Amino acid sequence: METKPILIAGGGIGGVTTALALAQHKIPVLLFEQAAEFSDVGAGIQLSPNCTRVLCALGLTEELADQGFLPQYTQFRHWRSGKIISETNLGKSAEQTYGAPYYHFHRSDLLNLLVDAAAAQPLIQLKLSSRIESIEQADDGVNVLVNGATHTGRALIGADGIHSKVRESLFGLQSPTFTGNVAWRALVPTSSLPANLIQPASTAWWGPGKHFVHYYVRGGTMVNCVCVVESKEWQDESWSINGHFPDLAAEFADWHPTINTLLENVDKQNLFKWGLFDRPPMDQWSIGRVTLLGDACHPTLPFMAQGAAMAIEDAVVIAACLNQLQDPSAAFLRYEKLRKKRTAMIQQLSRRNAKVFHLKGIAAWARNRAAKRAGGNTMKKLYGFDALRVLKASATRRGNK
Repeated sequence: METKPILIAGGGIGGVTTALALAQHKIPVLLFEQAAEFSDVGAGIQLSPNCTRVLCALGLTEELADQGFLPQYTQFRHWRSGKIISETNLGKSAEQTYGAPYYHFHRSDLLNLLVDAAAAQPLIQLKLSSRIESIEQADDGVNVLVNGATHTGRALIGADGIHSKVRESLFGLQSPTFTGNVAWRALVPTSSLPANLIQPASTAWWGPGKHFVHYYVRGGTMVNCVCVVESKEWQDESWSINGHFPDLAAEFADWHPTINTLLENVDKQNLFKWGLFDRPPMDQWSIGRVTLLGDACHPTLPFMAQGAAMAIEDAVVIAACLNQLQDPSAAFLRYEKLRKKRTAMIQQLSRRNAKVFHLKGIAAWARNRAAKRAGGNTMKKLYGFDALRVLKASATRRGNK
């Protein structure tokens, strides 16, 4: 039996979920996180049934229910009138329909939940302040240099995000393309808002050239806001540039009063903005015993709330492949085959929504009519996906050959 651990670069949501999935198969893991502590940049995150069913299968059902906020529906509204364009039930209905719940989380709360579970696993070693300096493949493993010391593993998974150093070591430096959109993120204490102003829903307001999303996190004590506006130029791909509140307020000054009430109460000391950059689907994720996962290989724009979900789906698939195939190179090729089509589809749909959300005039009118008919079909394609079932079906086909 192979005793070398699987090495993971990156201690974000995708990397830690992968560690948990591998440990479930009794595979030892050594995870390196370059930061001094586990933390996740950003505020809210939506966990749809396609990823919560994976997390529940990893034994986190109670933790998710204890810490997550359960929205009752998702809706799209007109930017000025507030009229509901389209609405779909979530809550218990989503769990009955898709077999798993839909939750809202603060990103750091979700990561802490995952890290606590990983820290309790004897098969998982978590190393902080550990940046991988070099990678060397051998016939029987992978050697990485970390803080001057060499560590050897059976294989290496690069879950180190959109600026992945593992991807750069495999395929060279790749320049992203600015999408023409800048996003702002902020939190609003619920206690500062009029009672019942914000409904227990994931709400997106569509307007010409911009949109505004809000939903509860932290048990309903905070409202997460994401505001996306079109911009001609942007240089920095960072998530943590301080935003100037008057600029944001001016962008939405003529929007519905609900939006302006939210903006009046945002935490102005923790207001951030970031340019949204895009990368096309990669033709190849792996070389030998090294592969990529999550944003490192298929970064996804936030217009479908599926970026973290794709990394979580990746995690359970790659762990199963490594469990079923002794040769990591073969396991990674199978992992790619199982994941590329779906992640490319999500990337494409997210890219499309970047334009659809911001339509104007007659195009916006046509979009709104279509949204009433298409909502259920789109959600079935997204939320009804079961990575665990896909794995079982693939294994059955392989066994019949």
